[in-house]
Amino acid sequence: MNANPIELQKCLSGVGYPAGKDAIVEQARKNGAGDEVMAALKGLPEKQYESPAEVNKEVAQES
Repeated sequence: MNANPIELQKCLSGVGYPAGKDAIVEQARKNGAGDEVMAALKGLPEKQYESPAEVNKEVAQES
């Protein structure tokens, strides 16, 4: 399942970095993320992310 990178970035709006996985998933949920984006974010490793680009890179590696 591949999350659309543009949709992913829209869903990350409002995340304060650095941010952990839980904060990223919660903000995406508040932003109305679709099933693919939520599944991709829930599959992220538990760590601190320094930027939206780092989240995007990690999602791309997971898919």
